Amino acid sequence: MVPIIIAGEIGFWVLLALALAARYLLRWRTASTVLLIGLPLTDLVILAATVHDLRSGAVADWSHGLAAAYAGFSVGYGHALVRRADAHAAHRFAGGERPARPPKYGRERAAHEWRIFGRTLVAAVVTVALIAGVQWLAGDAARTAGLDQWYPRMAAVTGISLLIAASYTLFPKRERG
Repeated sequence: MVPIIIAGEIGFWVLLALALAARYLLRWRTASTVLLIGLPLTDLVILAATVHDLRSGAVADWSHGLAAAYAGFSVGYGHALVRRADAHAAHRFAGGERPARPPKYGRERAAHEWRIFGRTLVAAVVTVALIAGVQWLAGDAARTAGLDQWYPRMAAVTGISLLIAASYTLFPKRERG
């Protein structure tokens, strides 16, 4: 499973680079859009390989859960990641404005951290749903029990993100001077 996940990750970044190159270097907007639409396909290929592997008799391990977490991350963070990469490419290759950096202080920073928490929550919920779905599709609770460790992991990741967002709200970082 690990080679498939690595290939999917490489495929995601290659597709994104090709899409941005098509958009800003070659001025092929339609081709760029088609390539960007293809980004979620990398997640589907990884998930399909995971289900196939488990249905073929494999015993679930951490890598099967990682495949679901990868897809969950893509759902939660993918759009923002692509938008940010697009803004950087527009700045570098098409004379666009320099992308704004995340705010450092005050309410703006707290709002930024709450948006990150929202993305993390979406990623965790999708990951948990995918793991439950993979376990159901595999049809063998004994062989997929190894995936159960991902439920508390996703809860911990979400809890940490919540604590960070709350800390910036309760104790906002202030500019010096």
